[in-house]
Amino acid sequence: MVKYKATSYHTIYKQEGGIDVIDYSPFWDTLKKSNETTYSLINTHHISSAIIDKLRKNKPMNTTTLNDLCRIFNCKIEDIVQYVPSDKDQPL
Repeated sequence: MVKYKATSYHTIYKQEGGIDVIDYSPFWDTLKKSNETTYSLINTHHISSAIIDKLRKNKPMNTTTLNDLCRIFNCKIEDIVQYVPSDKDQPL
């Protein structure tokens, strides 16, 4: 995986041949609009720093964690994650 684009909120990573199909950039927008911080997620809501790192790097995580984030922010799943179609994704 290669670093592709950095912003003040997140980093998008690119796999050889295409962009990852799961993108957590909506999470960073949701976080910015909320009263929460990564510090409060870790210390108040017990979200691990490893999960924050996965969000930063668009790494896979389980649906229980996504559910927890939706509950914390009282939001829909699309406020945390989005699917980005890619022609370079693995064949089904």
